[in-house]
Amino acid sequence: MRKCQTRQIQCRQNLAALFSLTAFALIAGGSVFAAEEFTTGSSDVIVTEINRQIREAWKDNEVTPSPVADDYEWLRRVYLDINGHVPSLEEVEAFAADKDKAKRTKVIDKLLDDPAYVRNWTTVWTNLCIGQQTPRRVSRAGMQKFFREAFGKNRRWNDIVSDLVTAEGHYEENGAVNFLLAQMQDNDDAVQMTAKTTRLFLGMQVQCTQCHNHPFNDWKQDQFWQFNSFFRQTGKIDHRKFDSKTGRMVDDYSEIVERGFSGPVYFEKRNGLMQVAYPIYLGSEVDPGESTDRRKELAKLMVTGEKPMIAMAMVNRTWSQFFGYGFTRPVDDLGPHNPSTHPALLDRLAEEFVKSGYDCKQLMRWIANSEAYNLTSRGTKKNERDNPAAGEAALFSHVYLKSMTAEQLYDSLIVATNAHKSGRSGWEQSEKQRQVWLQQFVQAFGTDDGEESNSFDGTIPQALMMMNGELVQDAVSIKAGSHLGDVLAGRGNDAQKIGRLYMTSLGRQPTRPEMAAATKYLKSSRDPLTIYQDLFWALLNSNEFIFNH
Repeated sequence: MRKCQTRQIQCRQNLAALFSLTAFALIAGGSVFAAEEFTTGSSDVIVTEINRQIREAWKDNEVTPSPVADDYEWLRRVYLDINGHVPSLEEVEAFAADKDKAKRTKVIDKLLDDPAYVRNWTTVWTNLCIGQQTPRRVSRAGMQKFFREAFGKNRRWNDIVSDLVTAEGHYEENGAVNFLLAQMQDNDDAVQMTAKTTRLFLGMQVQCTQCHNHPFNDWKQDQFWQFNSFFRQTGKIDHRKFDSKTGRMVDDYSEIVERGFSGPVYFEKRNGLMQVAYPIYLGSEVDPGESTDRRKELAKLMVTGEKPMIAMAMVNRTWSQFFGYGFTRPVDDLGPHNPSTHPALLDRLAEEFVKSGYDCKQLMRWIANSEAYNLTSRGTKKNERDNPAAGEAALFSHVYLKSMTAEQLYDSLIVATNAHKSGRSGWEQSEKQRQVWLQQFVQAFGTDDGEESNSFDGTIPQALMMMNGELVQDAVSIKAGSHLGDVLAGRGNDAQKIGRLYMTSLGRQPTRPEMAAATKYLKSSRDPLTIYQDLFWALLNSNEFIFNH
């Protein structure tokens, strides 16, 4: 038995060796267009303006953009970025066969109206607001319900943020309160709440000035405590109930309430002197009296001006979600001390985002239709200096590689393999297994702080989860309902079946060397079913599958 297992592992490792990160960087799996010849089909003037300003930066920095991505590469990318998973085999085949010059714009519009868009961005913002691991006394279900309704109805982003900042009540009846609950620590005087709110929704890292003026940051110590004073009326009540089964009191629910507070907050400077800070937002003072609802006043001030910080922060973060890098590094540190790579473009997009009614879908539509987003991830000698991973400024002359998040990787495995249905019948049984596996993925892919949705970075638990986990083993099974079982039972010769596995997992046809290697393995084996399983396993564990490119 051990010899068989060792032989199988060696075979799979040999196949996996075909798919290194450099291998997929050289693949040209379809038609490639010169940038000057390409258009997605969008006629939006904002998209034209994005293209103009990005092109000016290329010219100023003497870089030449990479070619436009072929249909296979682009479709996989846009599905991952908007809907959070790879396209299905049928969707890849239909898109490749579509001859409409505006088909990319049509796909973008379709994805933004897909329920998967709501699910994906609910996951993104739930993780950003409360972390991957749910804090005690916080309802993940309540937080998800809030964002699911917000993205499902395409609510204005300023209204969403206002609800989060001003929330009160039961943590499931008003799911927005979970953002504040997740930041509330005993006796911390709303410090974490202040830091998280300003960083996430305003793109301001004022937490760096909590104890002293920062030497490289324009934000001062008193400004942190001015922001902090807006949250001092925020209180929490933890409710408990009697559990008749255990005979003990247990957690029931938590709620956010308003508590009486007026006047300034007091803080200590490094020289030991005590100072006072009143509720002031970027120079705008608020009545510090007890009758003032400070959080509501803050929500109003956050949306003042033609391009308020709330708009700047959302544009920068959304751009980063699609490109892997924003206009600033880090993405949540805007200000004169940290100039953006494309200041005029960031300003213009923020202004247009406000004019659109803070329409998140419209913002994504502009970004996804832009020329830069449609380029290939394959760099050239003429843009090799455009390497933000090495500390260079991001010029967006090619698309940067991104690791999938844990949730993207999980959902992509499900789409590619039907693993959650393998050997099972009925929606409830499949969904139950989905929740078990997803929780395992979140635990394996998380970090110690669990703050945001984290990506595959090659740690041992992550590698074992991919290579030997129950999900991947079910994915390569030939049980009833599995994708591999359906492919092998379907029509076509070996080459056609191999092609379908490549299209399923990597979203493209195999190259000639890949087809030759796979065919060679099949012919050399007395057990072709095992070879097909090994091939599918190798594809699902390849860098090309795990990375968004």
